[in-house]
This record gives sequence, C-alpha cells and structure tokens, in this order.
Amino acid sequence: MMSFYAHQPLSLYDIAVNLTDPLYKGIYHGIKRHEPDVQAILERAWSVGMQKMIITGGSLEDSREALHLAESHENLFSTVGCHPTRCGEFEKSGEPASYLRSLEDLILKGQPNVVAIGECGLDYDRLHFCPKETQLKYFEEQLTLCETIKLPLFLHCRNAASDFLNILSRNRDLLHGGVVHSFDGSEEDAMSILELGYYIGINGCSLKTEDNLRVVAKIPSERLVLETDCPWCQVRPTHAGAKFVKTTFPSSKKEKYKENMMVKGRNEPANIVQILEIVAGVKEEDVETLCNTIYQNTNKLFFE
Repeated sequence: MMSFYAHQPLSLYDIAVNLTDPLYKGIYHGIKRHEPDVQAILERAWSVGMQKMIITGGSLEDSREALHLAESHENLFSTVGCHPTRCGEFEKSGEPASYLRSLEDLILKGQPNVVAIGECGLDYDRLHFCPKETQLKYFEEQLTLCETIKLPLFLHCRNAASDFLNILSRNRDLLHGGVVHSFDGSEEDAMSILELGYYIGINGCSLKTEDNLRVVAKIPSERLVLETDCPWCQVRPTHAGAKFVKTTFPSSKKEKYKENMMVKGRNEPANIVQILEIVAGVKEEDVETLCNTIYQNTNKLFFE
C-alpha cells in the first residue's frame, strides 16, 4: 500500500457508509461467499485515520438496522429516512402517516446516534423503482419532520434538480440545512445548492468524468464533505479522477476472500483517502489543509 498518511494519519470522516448492505455480510447476488466482515472493514477504516462514520438509512427497516449498528460503536452514527426509490413503502405499509411517525419516533429514540434526516430526495434516473409523483409527495412529507426535529437533511438528487431545488426553496424556513450527497450534477446545480445553504458530498460517482472534475474544482472547500457511499461508488481506473489517486490497498476476489484484504469491486470506508486525494488534486490544494477544512465542515454540519 502506498500512502500519504504513512508518517501521520489524517483525521477523516465518511458521511455515507451503507454498512447494512448484504455485501458486508458476505452475500453477493444472493450467494454467500464468506462470513460477515464489518469488523475487519471498520479496523481498516480506523487505521487510515477515520474518526467517525455515518451509516445511511434508506427505509424504515434499513434505518432501524443502521441505528442498531451505530449504537454498537462510539464512532458510528446514522441517518433515518426513506430513499426516493423506496418511497413506495409509505403506501405499501397501508398507513403512510404511521410510516412517517415511525421514522420520527426512531429519530427521537435514536438520539444522539442519529445525526440527520434522510436519505431522502428525488431520483428521476430510476423511476422504475418508484414513480415521480410518489417521490415528490413523500420527499415533502419527510421534510415536515424538520418542524419538530432540529437535524440537518441527508439528501439525494439524481436528474431531478429543478423539482428538488424548488421543494427545498419552498420549505426553506422549515429546514435546518444539510448535505446533498453523492453529487454529480452541473455547475449550475452546485451553485443553486450552495445558495440555499447546503453542503455538497463528494464520492467516486462525483469524480467519474472531466466535466465532474471541473464542477468539483469550483465548489468552495468550505462547503465540501467527503464520503465513499460504500459498497458502491468506488473509484475505477477508467474514471477521470483516478489519475490523482496515490493510495491503494491490496484486494482479492470474493471467491478467494481474505479478511486482511479488501474485496475487488466492493467499496469500503478506508477508500475515503482516495476521494480526498482526488479532490485535493482537482482543486490544487494541499492534502492536509483540505482534510482539515473538510473535517471542520463535517463537525459543523453533524457534530456540533
């Protein structure tokens, strides 16, 4: 492993880890390849200087599991909410109002481990999972939680910037800021998000193309936070941002699993160092200075 932190580990945060995913239980496409290895994944993260991680809740049940895991370690936290592609669960439950109340109850009971409301928002790239009208309705419904819960939002937007920004703007007085995570939009989208007072979360999916890199370069460092969104959004050798990566980790195929190695094709929190390296390279900033700025941003957003 080649590493910029060989002499002095930096202080890192990952604001989006999906540690409840079946891949971390050793299950790939329904087939169990190895035993659950969350503990080994956590140890690799701590070893690179990770201070805290936020486990993403994508539905009521997923949020319960995320919170349960967060409560197992003092440096793990979680979000509670319903992802736009899963908003059909509100209606499938038979009692949408009860589903929303259950999210609220989970947030309140989960304090101080729950640090944000979400993942919620809009995703027009995957309407086959949930129609637009359902997404719009229950995105706005979840925002009503901010009336009584003074937490930031953990937001998702894919190919839906106009409606997304309109809803946030219309509810601006009700909300308490937050982050648009896994951002891959245009410069215009980014500036509109910043004007509304939100932070922007960057991961491997934010750094795929040269256009992506140009947009990230223009986002003020004081408004950036970093994430892996693991087990997805890994930086691939074909991605435009890959040329800035200095740190690599040994890996093995899932069929030849080794606990002391990453699994090829499965992202994990330790790879946050690659996101930092790419963003620093794109913005032509010193890695340590940028890391410190982002550390302070994350503290301000979630932990103060």
